[in-house]
Amino acid sequence: MRSIITGYLNNTISRRGFIKNMLASGFTVASTSSVMKSLEGLKEENSFSKAEYRTVIGSGGDLLVQQIKEAGIKYVFTNTGSFEVGFFDALINEPGLQLILGLHEGIVISMADGYHRITKEPAFVNVHVIAGTAQMAGQLFNAHKDGSSLIVSAGLLDNEVFSDDIILGPSPGFDQKEINRQFTKISWEVKNPKSIPAFTRRAFKVAMTQPGGPVYIAYTNYAMEAQNMRGKVVPKTNFMIPSDVKGAPELIEKTAKLLIEAKNPVIIYGDEVWKSGAQDKAVEMAELLTLPVASSREAFRNFPAQHPLYVGRYSPGRTMLGKNVDLVISFGTKDFGDRSVTPVTNQTRFIKCGINTSHIGRNYPFDLAVVGNVKEILSDLIDYINGSLTKGRISSIKSSRLSEIKAFTENTKARSLEHAKLNFKKSPIHPDRLGYEMSRALDNNAIIVSENFGGSYQFFNFGLKEDETMWMFNTGYSLGWGVGAAIGAKLGRPDRQVVSSIGDGSVMYSASGFWTQARYGIPVLTIVWNNKNYQTVRRSFARYKGKMTETGQYAGVYLGDPDIDFVKLAESQGVEGEKVTSPGDIESALKRGIQKTKDGRPYLIDVLVARIGPGSESTWHQKFNLAEK
Repeated sequence: MRSIITGYLNNTISRRGFIKNMLASGFTVASTSSVMKSLEGLKEENSFSKAEYRTVIGSGGDLLVQQIKEAGIKYVFTNTGSFEVGFFDALINEPGLQLILGLHEGIVISMADGYHRITKEPAFVNVHVIAGTAQMAGQLFNAHKDGSSLIVSAGLLDNEVFSDDIILGPSPGFDQKEINRQFTKISWEVKNPKSIPAFTRRAFKVAMTQPGGPVYIAYTNYAMEAQNMRGKVVPKTNFMIPSDVKGAPELIEKTAKLLIEAKNPVIIYGDEVWKSGAQDKAVEMAELLTLPVASSREAFRNFPAQHPLYVGRYSPGRTMLGKNVDLVISFGTKDFGDRSVTPVTNQTRFIKCGINTSHIGRNYPFDLAVVGNVKEILSDLIDYINGSLTKGRISSIKSSRLSEIKAFTENTKARSLEHAKLNFKKSPIHPDRLGYEMSRALDNNAIIVSENFGGSYQFFNFGLKEDETMWMFNTGYSLGWGVGAAIGAKLGRPDRQVVSSIGDGSVMYSASGFWTQARYGIPVLTIVWNNKNYQTVRRSFARYKGKMTETGQYAGVYLGDPDIDFVKLAESQGVEGEKVTSPGDIESALKRGIQKTKDGRPYLIDVLVARIGPGSESTWHQKFNLAEK
């Protein structure tokens, strides 16, 4: 009887076979029916029952398409190629999967990246064999730096079948998956068509398991084109791993006690707050003991920028509120340090909390590390403090800090606004004026996708709630991300206003994205901060204090002569736009652009802004004209 029941639960014995075997073993019809009824509940709970997978028969491409559908994919971001024919042929009969075509592999990756960042869902990409794999590297680097869960697929021409020197194949003796391995969690090559569903599930699982990150998977053309293949496709609930991992209770207790005892603590919230949906808990934690909150390197503003407890950026060794910091507790941040490590006093203790252990103690030693989901850690900390302290003790700790922190933040904001207003009437338009006008005109819950390192954003109510303006950035700093990321963000949140706030240099890395906006009716408002300069580079050159600073001649940074007409560039691809050169015209241009997007059309505003900082007056560039020679 045991073997009959096991076979029935594992689907190796059918319903009819179960009845037949039970009757042959001496059971009556009534008793067999009773046993079968009692097994139905167990059968439904079986982790790999017929209710939890389905068999697909078709090409290798069909197996891939059906498995990504079960993983919850809605959009396929791609730049097509002829050697991925098995995949694209399978897409034709799947209207539920929308293909989003980009005109270069780089922008395809940034589209997927933007989509993931705004939805927190996996994003699926297909690029063209080895050439497309190489061309996407700059944007894959950005996705890698911020742990974006992308499944990047490609076709593969196998160089180990006969000739090892083939068109669009890996170089002799090398394989394709090595090209971008350092920008992925892991990479695979798939040559057996029957294994396509299993490899694909594995890719989704690895990409989404926290800390997330891109993965790469190349399918040979013959595997994708193979016919009459049979495979099982599985729903995402059966291979995606939840990340709600709690911190160890004894470490939560130690963290709480250190936090309660600290005289001058500071909290730093990183991007794991965004990933875990923990902003409400982050605010509650800060308000519970009136703790000053600082920021570090991050892609999102993980604590409300206008909150009275937000005190600005922190780096090791820096004083806060005019005092030495005795405790730094960070939640889901990258570790401090870039190209050097700043010494800190022994009086400063460091507590690191988060799920990405590679960021804990990477450069700076810690006094305590709590590994787990940031939202879970914050919830447990709040519960422990509320349970261990009286209301009177909590009130006493809060009141000892509140007036000082509030006075500091109010004074800082007032001075910032006063300084900015001095620039409002300047011409060319000062970045402060453009940032201020944007903050007044855009929706309170707009999503601003920024690829502009010289912008002015201190006027916004940045945060992660539905009624706050969301700031979306990348910490990889590889140009060419912004246009595509804004497209992905709008696809992910079509109900919210999406604004691409981008520098003129950045646009030229990804301008073909305007075509994608027009083709698919993706109403993004693009605002170009046009200062005819690689301003961040020029400032770095000026800090060197070499010959360029002495002469005012900065090599390779001036983008005028000829000037780039961004309006015509967008219009050539089906996106309307206008230029703004006067401060008084910003408001009306923004209103027109916003209305266009509300009508369902993308729009571009090219704003001529002033260069600021050392060397800003320079328009020098090395003159050369080949035709004259």
